[in-house]
Amino acid sequence: MTDLALFCRKLLCNGRQISAVAPSSRFLAAAMAEGLGPKTGPVVEFGPGTGRLTRGILDAGVAPSDLTLFELDPDFVAHLRQTIPGVTVHHLGADHAAEVVAPGVGAVVSGLPLLSMPVAVREAIVGAAFAILAPGAPMSQFTYGPNPPLPPESMERLGLRVEPGRKVWANLPPARVYRFYRA
Repeated sequence: MTDLALFCRKLLCNGRQISAVAPSSRFLAAAMAEGLGPKTGPVVEFGPGTGRLTRGILDAGVAPSDLTLFELDPDFVAHLRQTIPGVTVHHLGADHAAEVVAPGVGAVVSGLPLLSMPVAVREAIVGAAFAILAPGAPMSQFTYGPNPPLPPESMERLGLRVEPGRKVWANLPPARVYRFYRA
């Protein structure tokens, strides 16, 4: 099954879980992968879906053996394992990342729809990212909304700061990339 066909089937079955009207564009994938490359070290991706951001990370030069994915949907997990060889795919929620990934990760890239999640779930996911990230390493997250996907009080509780990245107009809908760091 193609990426688009799988995405459309999942959107029709459970649109709330997908929280997007179209798969991420290659332009958004490139923006999310900015700064990544062969020297980044291990990279973890949360919510890869059909793998569009995953391919952007690999196109940036991250080796498949350095890329670990966390995906909850069993159909997406099977698709990723079949279409993107060499990466590690965990059929596990992102909030469990620290249970299976050692600290020292060079970057976390998240395609999860954080804004559609309760605050406690968002904080658990972002907390798990920072439990495995190396000091100074970023968590990249995009959103379709006008503000970062974590409210200021969550960032304060988690001890984070945010830097806005590029606005990607060539995405449906347009998206903004944000990079979170320890404060």
